[in-house]
Amino acid sequence: MKLTDALSGDAIIVNFEGETKEAIFNAMIASMSASGKIVDAGEVLRVVMERERLMSTGIGKGFALPHGKTNAVSDMAGAFMTLARPVDFQALDNQPVTCVFMLVGRENNVGTHLRLLSKISRIMNDDTFRRKAQSATTKEEILRLFELQEAEA
Repeated sequence: MKLTDALSGDAIIVNFEGETKEAIFNAMIASMSASGKIVDAGEVLRVVMERERLMSTGIGKGFALPHGKTNAVSDMAGAFMTLARPVDFQALDNQPVTCVFMLVGRENNVGTHLRLLSKISRIMNDDTFRRKAQSATTKEEILRLFELQEAEA
């Protein structure tokens, strides 16, 4: 499965004004609901927040990768967000977050879920890509960045 199969333009949010993880997660889940892949938004939020309580998904370099597995989605669902102001995610490098990619998969699709998490981590670890994504001003621009990055991989 390609990353862009899980990420639709409707699930990209540019310069979000939220200041808490929960506000960020709620907005991302709402955007994924527009894709029709979310069966129960409340359950998705519960699963993602539960995972976040276990250990911060703030990976470092201003990036967070909240994720979870639940049958409250009909298919692999992804959302990407840039933040208007950095938010503290208690990241591993103690740096605030400016870009967030959320991935939620079905419980029985662990292999695909792990492969996509790995792919997202590799893409977002690229400093040039991350800067371009953070400075993008439209959903279309961000989706195109991901498409180009996947085509090169």
